Amino acid sequence: MLEFPDWLRLPLAGPVDQAMAWILTNLSGLFDWIGAVGLRILISVEQALVGVPWFVLVIVVGLVAWRAIGKWTSGLGMAVLLILVGTFGYWAEAMTTLSVVIVAVAIAVAVGIPIGILMAWSDSVKRVLRPILDGMQTMPSFVYLIPALMLFGLGRVPATFATLIYAIPPVIRLTDVGIREVPSATIEAARAFGANRWDLLRDVQLPLARPAILVGINQTTMMALAMVVIGSMIGNRGLGMEVLLAINRVDIGKGFEAGLAIVFLAIVIDRISNGFARRRTVPVVSAAAPTETEDDAEDIPGEPEHVA
Repeated sequence: MLEFPDWLRLPLAGPVDQAMAWILTNLSGLFDWIGAVGLRILISVEQALVGVPWFVLVIVVGLVAWRAIGKWTSGLGMAVLLILVGTFGYWAEAMTTLSVVIVAVAIAVAVGIPIGILMAWSDSVKRVLRPILDGMQTMPSFVYLIPALMLFGLGRVPATFATLIYAIPPVIRLTDVGIREVPSATIEAARAFGANRWDLLRDVQLPLARPAILVGINQTTMMALAMVVIGSMIGNRGLGMEVLLAINRVDIGKGFEAGLAIVFLAIVIDRISNGFARRRTVPVVSAAAPTETEDDAEDIPGEPEHVA
């Protein structure tokens, strides 16, 4: 009586295994093509980062941080943190890690923002997607490595795929929240001036939701960076691999250096993206909204002064 009855057990492992077997049998060519294209993109981004002289990248990061945060001391601090990553001997590994983060976040933004817009437009879509996003955020990140490994094999591509699945929910949720929090009076005013749905989205909702969307991108980036160590378990190189090797060798010093390099890289990315998210934005007036000029305000001859 105290044990849970077997007849209430719901076996999910079997159907999931069958679905994965069907995908591997019928769609393996598609995933091979996706893996080849993804690997080419990852290598191109990494080569672009490694090809830039380190001091040029440090200067660019410092200037971007100064622009985003608004303080030259902050820009200098971000540049120093990036230099410290190089002093540990992990500059190339940091660029490899950054390439995976950049590609994963770019795909997450390209896919997540349109999905967030659909959620903001339709309560039905939100009701369907909310439990899926809840599951994606609460599922242990190690679980994502299993289908990624089966679909793409070992390497950077499955690690990027797992990172994308793990990190995409924040940008979707905060895009939805940002658009829904646009004041209804502003939306009604834009509609009164003849703005259609796309004008309203482009000229009113997205500009006003920009801070929330940027916070979502910031959170997505941080979650992507948090996956670098876990992704190293399926062959992803970079700082995560250095941490994993240090664990296997019980090398405390190397593990501390690699971990500190990840922390510094995360601080730089977080401060810059947070700085852009906190900047004030000016709402863009819809092009369909006419403005009254002095000539328009003049009385028209032969007509009454006030028209009801």
